[in-house]
Amino acid sequence: MATATRAKVRPRRSVLYMPGSNARALDKARTLPADSLILDLEDAVAPDAKDQARAQVGEAVAAGGYGDREVFIRVNGAATPWGPADLDAAAAALPDGILIPKVDDPADLAAAAAVMDRVDPDRTVALWAMIETPLGILNAREIAAYAREPGSRLAGFVMGTNDLAKETGARIVPGRGPMVPWLMQALAAARAYGIAIVDGVYNDLDDARGFLEECVAARDMGFDGKTLIHPMQIETANRTFTPSATEVAWAQKVVETFAVPENADKGAVKVDGRMVERLHADMASRTLVLMEAIARRELTATAS
Repeated sequence: MATATRAKVRPRRSVLYMPGSNARALDKARTLPADSLILDLEDAVAPDAKDQARAQVGEAVAAGGYGDREVFIRVNGAATPWGPADLDAAAAALPDGILIPKVDDPADLAAAAAVMDRVDPDRTVALWAMIETPLGILNAREIAAYAREPGSRLAGFVMGTNDLAKETGARIVPGRGPMVPWLMQALAAARAYGIAIVDGVYNDLDDARGFLEECVAARDMGFDGKTLIHPMQIETANRTFTPSATEVAWAQKVVETFAVPENADKGAVKVDGRMVERLHADMASRTLVLMEAIARRELTATAS
């Protein structure tokens, strides 16, 4: 697989929200084994702490020290009293990405990108969209398609299941039956246009079994990882979204079988008695590249 493809792959098994108003949490995040961090200026911050949180998050990102963890800043919505200042400050801080809440249609992203372009003309900062409103679900395809627009920064979706429950009246129940159609609709849109997608949070910190089951379900649906509300959830998410040794061994065997010269022109081959098509080789290659990225991430985390 090409080096360029490998460079684009990074694990997002665990994406941890950290309240921007908590300076100790922002510092602690530098030592946690999460793949990605969302430094939050929105839901996790009380109205009277918004200005302080904005300043602290900007200082924390500028100071660095987060290693190869992917760092996002979630801003308040543009229509709120804090949104415009949040976006200006977040763009100036140059994190890996800015997460826009309650995205209803592509225009919300275009407006944010226009602000970011003034501060970051080289487009080093990615744009991510929270999909957490009824309109966001209904317009998921159009929002994801914005990633193909010239100069688009859109790199991924984050599901906001708590807000979806609030806006629709759907109950968050074990298995999330009422929400599965919405989750899969957003996931299909993300995959159709080549962007990442991360599942919503699990609220009950005392229910370790329920959290594990939801992680497994999200992995099986095709999500890249899960957003988290507490560091105690990191290990389970990392473990669940890491391909198993059996999956890696099978992927290696499939790739090696198709790499044999006599199989170069074949659309399907037999591997351990099973017929495997070339599309399975592509899936196997992605598994191996992801494992390489996870290994690099964990080696870096151990070294730090």
